[in-house]
Amino acid sequence: MKAVTRANAWLPDLRRSLDNLLLHKLRSFLTMLGMIFGVAAVLSMLSIGAGAQQQVMAFIEDLGVHNLIVEARESTDRSVWAKVRQQSPGLTFHDVRAMQATVAGLDSLTPRKRFTPSKLVPKPQADMPAVFGVDPNYAYIGGLRVSIGRFFTNEESARSEAVCVLGDAARTNLFGLDDPVGRFVKVNEQWFRVIGAAGAQAVAQTDSSGLPAQDRNNVIYVPTGAAMFRLEDNYSSMRDEIDGVYLRVKPDADVTAAAATVRGILATSHRGADDYALVVPAELLAEQQRTKRIFDIVMVALASISLLVGGIGIMNIMLASVLERTPEIGLRRAIGARQTDIIRQFVMETTLIAVAGGTIGLAMGVAMSRLIASFAGWSTIVTSGSLLLSFSVSVLIGLVFGVYPATKAARLDPVRALHYQ
Repeated sequence: MKAVTRANAWLPDLRRSLDNLLLHKLRSFLTMLGMIFGVAAVLSMLSIGAGAQQQVMAFIEDLGVHNLIVEARESTDRSVWAKVRQQSPGLTFHDVRAMQATVAGLDSLTPRKRFTPSKLVPKPQADMPAVFGVDPNYAYIGGLRVSIGRFFTNEESARSEAVCVLGDAARTNLFGLDDPVGRFVKVNEQWFRVIGAAGAQAVAQTDSSGLPAQDRNNVIYVPTGAAMFRLEDNYSSMRDEIDGVYLRVKPDADVTAAAATVRGILATSHRGADDYALVVPAELLAEQQRTKRIFDIVMVALASISLLVGGIGIMNIMLASVLERTPEIGLRRAIGARQTDIIRQFVMETTLIAVAGGTIGLAMGVAMSRLIASFAGWSTIVTSGSLLLSFSVSVLIGLVFGVYPATKAARLDPVRALHYQ
């Protein structure tokens, strides 16, 4: 019964509020504009941020939270290279052997020899793929999924056989939609038989804590020995013996302790030279999660600031409406309406404006996110959390900025209100 009584008390005010907003359609719409654009802008920013964060997080997770990656910092300036080499021998197989013997909880390890070929047959349809000389366990360490064929074996790697596996983009780049298995690729002057193709991997658009911004899908994988002995490398005189090492520690091992051990090994063998970078995906992931939390807080603050303008607009219009409807308020008070009834009516009007503006803003924000994703090529994600946050803040601001005009209307003296001109 109480719920029915309350509904009966609210329904007349709801109808009265709707009638008043519809009576001044243009004014009501202009009042909503601040909320509409505020919600749309906030939702668009959140969707762009969520898309960028998801892309980075997927890339880091794809690197493997149990992995460590050592990247050589090589120079094309001979004078700089010569100066560094006086101090450090660069990244070598000696470092690899030291890591294998020293790192506690080591599960698997592979060196990497990378370079970009000067010519390739078939001719690439897009960018020239990079060649990665790696051991067979790279597929396990890097979480590489072979979609067609297979990865090369330990026997093939030991014999430095001329076999290769194509990354997802390299496969399309060289053979289009055709099945590449069994066909041949000529890298510089050496023919390699394609024995498999890998699935797509996550890619970072920019450098990430020592990892170069490179399409990890546009890669040709060959055995380490084949890369070093069969392929001509025009820059071999100014490059390290190897240019990367991938390590995977056991799931129950301490990744941080393993990283400290690797840092110690490299600091000793390189004599303090800053010619390498150690990337710890687990640490990057934790840092990105912290960054995401900060980003979410900043977005909430931006949401409040951007929607504040809409709230001020609502309060301004409602104050004008109070002056305009002073005789009506006086009449309602004279026939028995209480101050709470007047407050409820005006707060309900501001709530309706905020809800309508927020709803239209959500639709506009979703449309803007899709347009940005379509035309700018950015990754955007509209999450339920961003929808709820944008809408909730808009309604909250509408309520807050509607209280003062409603209170001012309720405190009008009925006698003076009836005589107001």
